[in-house]
Amino acid sequence: MIMILSGGTILMRLNDFNIHNFRAFLEYFSMVSATIFCSWMTHGYLRLHEPQGVSKQLRPIVRIAAAMLAAFGLNYLSVIMTPHQYMFPDLVFRHTYADFLRLLIGAFFVSMICHIVWSSLTVSIMLQKAQLENEHLKQAHLRAQLLSLQQQISPHFLFNSLSTLKHIAHDKGTKDFVVQLSHVYRYLLSINEHQVTKLADELNFIDSYLYILYQRFEGDLKVQINIPERYYNYLIPPLAIQLLIENAIKHNALSPELPLLIDIFIENETLTVRNTLQPKKFPVESTRLGLQNINERFLLLFDKQITIENTTESFTVHLPVISHDRYYH
Repeated sequence: MIMILSGGTILMRLNDFNIHNFRAFLEYFSMVSATIFCSWMTHGYLRLHEPQGVSKQLRPIVRIAAAMLAAFGLNYLSVIMTPHQYMFPDLVFRHTYADFLRLLIGAFFVSMICHIVWSSLTVSIMLQKAQLENEHLKQAHLRAQLLSLQQQISPHFLFNSLSTLKHIAHDKGTKDFVVQLSHVYRYLLSINEHQVTKLADELNFIDSYLYILYQRFEGDLKVQINIPERYYNYLIPPLAIQLLIENAIKHNALSPELPLLIDIFIENETLTVRNTLQPKKFPVESTRLGLQNINERFLLLFDKQITIENTTESFTVHLPVISHDRYYH
């Protein structure tokens, strides 16, 4: 990039060179290359270390101004330190306002060119990253659909069987269990077509899922959900809450004397799932694949990461929630 700009500048002034004065050519080429390099590196540094307290709209102006001043300073030193007899007679620096203005304008154009090229490269990288992430998300979604298809039998057969079981069951407890199991299975089938789901739909699924867990663990498990209604239309990846509940049950001991407590609530604009920490006597080896899966989905869908707090008393996961309007616009 720097060589191309330097070479272009040389070609524009090619008629000013004497074929025998190769030293003047090298000096001018070195001066132009150093000026462009200085401006280029200034832009790069300020992009990596954004100035604090400067709004996003003003940051390009700050970068352009800083790179222009750096290029002007280097250019000024070059014309002062280079012997005049090796430069062009019309470019001899006489310390006039016109000379300063000429160097300043040249530095401005160099800075602008570097800014344009940097911006083009940044946009290109962002587009490539977005395309790559979109492709990864499509592949992950296809793998999830394939796995679901491999693991499920005919949905119609299962729903018909559950419907039959509900009608032949004599007690209300069995009927209710079959209904909740049907809700869980229907939700699991429906989410194969969606990458995100409304929090309200996820919570309805969690109610049915918890009903089944309560029948299994009775008083050993207690889950408290406190989500304000204004968050019901917010979006999250499906099954994110269910995976955290399942993870808590997997790694903690449950008993009537010491039930596992799980709280699900909103804290600092994040959906928080917190469970008491009461490890089993023989701990289950953790692969952390469940948490990794949730985090990858949040990154791909919302460009946000989950946060984890692990203390001696509790294990907490904060899930970002995204409004419907923000996600689709």
